[in-house]
Amino acid sequence: MQVTLSIIQIILSILLIVAILLQNTGSGIEGALGGGESNIGGNNTRRGFESFLFKATIVIAILFTASAFASILL
Repeated sequence: MQVTLSIIQIILSILLIVAILLQNTGSGIEGALGGGESNIGGNNTRRGFESFLFKATIVIAILFTASAFASILL
């Protein structure tokens, strides 16, 4: 059981890294460091693939956290 949980954690961690890196694509170095355009006007809605990627990142992070807690309990 411990080996299976470790494999699941490795897969989830890779998926989480990829999802986070894909979200920053196109924002440039200014967006990564806090500069660039700001969305003060409220025009920061996510559409299409960006919305899917944002929600998928949250789900993967929750699953990774749950698997980490499960590995502690076992």
